[in-house]
Amino acid sequence: MDQRSDQAFALALQQDRTQAIALNQDSVSRETWRRLDGLVERLLQWQQHTNLVADSTVSHIWTRHIADSLQLLDLAPNARTWIDLGAGAGFPGLVIACALADMPGASVHLVESKQKKASFLRECATALGVPAIVHAQRIEDFTRTNKQTFDVVTARALAPLDKLLGYANPLLKRGGIGLFPKGQDVEAELTAASKSWTIDADLVPSKTDPHARIVLLRRVSKR
Repeated sequence: MDQRSDQAFALALQQDRTQAIALNQDSVSRETWRRLDGLVERLLQWQQHTNLVADSTVSHIWTRHIADSLQLLDLAPNARTWIDLGAGAGFPGLVIACALADMPGASVHLVESKQKKASFLRECATALGVPAIVHAQRIEDFTRTNKQTFDVVTARALAPLDKLLGYANPLLKRGGIGLFPKGQDVEAELTAASKSWTIDADLVPSKTDPHARIVLLRRVSKR
């Protein structure tokens, strides 16, 4: 970028951060925003050589990724143990870990099979001092050997709901809820998934996208 482009990007990023704070001003501490600043700083550094998020979303990272992740906290305010499947660049899992860093006993497990992204997650978790545990392996391999229970299972932009439930069901049947952010096609995904699964879920409107919904899954079983 030239200097003018750099300045325009910095301004757009700051405005986007202000909007994200406005969306979460009553529920996110100053310490959490400080940790999230560190997360964004590292992501922008890594993005220069590793494709962590779509380039088209970088200038809106605060609303598109950070605030979109933070809104899940209001749906499970007492949850201490989370697991994020296909954690990618840390949305929502690493953001949740930043928010729960001061909660005694909190932990967020991040399952990510791509080694570069897993390395990014580990670096951030260590540098930011957040309770994130990275599992650099395939979801199927993790669920086959895992014995732990979780309060919340989440995944964002991982797979259509029918396939996603196949990944998540071994964890969900141990207890806890599922929180799965979805786009405007969520009802079609639910209809398709209901052919293979019995689903007890609500669709919660997204705070960051009027067309998006969060699938709040209470119970699911294979038909």
